[in-house]
Amino acid sequence: MTLAASILAVLLALVFLALGTAKIRAVPPMRELAAEAGFSVAAYRRIGLLEVAGAVGLLVGLLAPLFGVLAGAGLLLLLTGALAVHLRKGDGPQKYAPALVCGLLAAAYLVLHLLT
Repeated sequence: MTLAASILAVLLALVFLALGTAKIRAVPPMRELAAEAGFSVAAYRRIGLLEVAGAVGLLVGLLAPLFGVLAGAGLLLLLTGALAVHLRKGDGPQKYAPALVCGLLAAAYLVLHLLT
């Protein structure tokens, strides 16, 4: 794995540990986002669990590359779903930009990881 892929893995892991933990804890802003997206708090908590699992998988992937690839692919699928929800709702770029940027970072991580 290249240094760039390792940096992306740690960056993505930090982002998804924070976001996933906030969803699991159902902090008020996450409750609002869940309602806005049409999700129950319980469903949003499950999404948070998947995000935390993906973050842990990226970190484990620093030592066991297969886990990193699987975690990166899982996060990319989650982000694709998030982008689809935003677009279905007619959200503008300021709403879907975080999902798009994180998705592009996850895709870049996978490309860098798989090329080496």
